[in-house]
Amino acid sequence: MYSFKNDYSEGAHPRILSSLIESNLEQHEGYGEDKYTKEAIELLKKRMDNQHVDVHLLSGGTQANLTALSAFLRPHEAVIAANTGHILVHETGAIEATGHKIISIDTDDGKLTSMKVKMALDYHTDEHMVKPKLVYISNPTEIGSIYTKSELESLSSFCRENKLILYVDGARLGSALCSEENDMTLPELASLVDAFYIGGTKNGALIGEALVICSDCLKEDFRFHLKQKGALLAKGRLLGIQFLELFKDELYFDLARHANNMAKLLKEGLCSEGYKFLTHSPSNQIFPILPNKLIEKLEESYAFYIWQKIDKDNSAIRLVTSWATDEKDVLGLIESVKNFR
Repeated sequence: MYSFKNDYSEGAHPRILSSLIESNLEQHEGYGEDKYTKEAIELLKKRMDNQHVDVHLLSGGTQANLTALSAFLRPHEAVIAANTGHILVHETGAIEATGHKIISIDTDDGKLTSMKVKMALDYHTDEHMVKPKLVYISNPTEIGSIYTKSELESLSSFCRENKLILYVDGARLGSALCSEENDMTLPELASLVDAFYIGGTKNGALIGEALVICSDCLKEDFRFHLKQKGALLAKGRLLGIQFLELFKDELYFDLARHANNMAKLLKEGLCSEGYKFLTHSPSNQIFPILPNKLIEKLEESYAFYIWQKIDKDNSAIRLVTSWATDEKDVLGLIESVKNFR
């Protein structure tokens, strides 16, 4: 049974494991004050060509989202998110549990636009309602689409004009930046948003996300928020070592490109058999629409999620490739589809 359910089924890239083992018996300061974390933070700043951002390393995406958003918002302020947004659907109400309402916006492609955000602003008009303050987007989105530079520029400009915080969930940011359809660099992303995180868990790390705070007004006392939310790890070196290894050369981007290439190979194989897709996804998640009988056959050898029922005979499934996906398993699934005919 081979899994295409997610991009964190495997452990970590061997280089990361090797670095963790080599440094295992070294003694270092705790809570992110170790030399590895400091070096990783400086390296990330260099990668973003921006020495003015603050970088904090956390263990996971949900932890990053709830820590950041609860720190950035006042009690009466709310988040605007697409109806497919991870914080709305797959985080067990973590944001709401901190006291902040999420305003859901219907989208066809998982992406928010300035026009859609304006609709939420126009509806929430006075102190009898929550005040929309933060715009949450994912890149890639939960359905695999990515933001182009012009789309993010437009959204960024609108948010700044309306004093809204623009925050990007980057759990799969490597996949977005390495997509064949991407036209935006990491430094450009950092210049357009108020905060975002670089996902490591889904791109070769054991655990870890790098939260980048770009706007000065959001930086103050953030380590207090980390500690209060249980995000300030005593053995912070474990995160620092991993991000140092991922970014000291092109490893982070090479792993993301591999995941994207495997997804592209899957897509091309399914397209050649005449199957269509639920969404346009140029990242490492694809959503083919297949006959239910074929899905049942594939489930004998492969694990994946059934994403959406299309009609009584067909459903869309989600196939996710990772930094470690073996091409032979991709070709095996394609061959299974061909044999079904």
